[in-house]
Amino acid sequence: MTINTDNMVSITETNQNFSRVARMVDRDGVAVILKNNVPRYVILGFSQIKSEESVYTDEALNCAIKLLKKHLPTFQKLAN
Repeated sequence: MTINTDNMVSITETNQNFSRVARMVDRDGVAVILKNNVPRYVILGFSQIKSEESVYTDEALNCAIKLLKKHLPTFQKLAN
């Protein structure tokens, strides 16, 4: 996920003006909430959730396939 630095908001500002942050999410799809000047939370538009889930699912699946291929002989021995 690429984050635009314009979409970073302090937690104090978020508490004081959540409607501004909500408009930011409506416009750009995401907002990053900073706590003590460190990115701490991400607010996504509801429609973004499915696409983000599929990206992480694909990454996990690719990682699992690589591990299985790399260690296939060991897994086959353990299966017997």
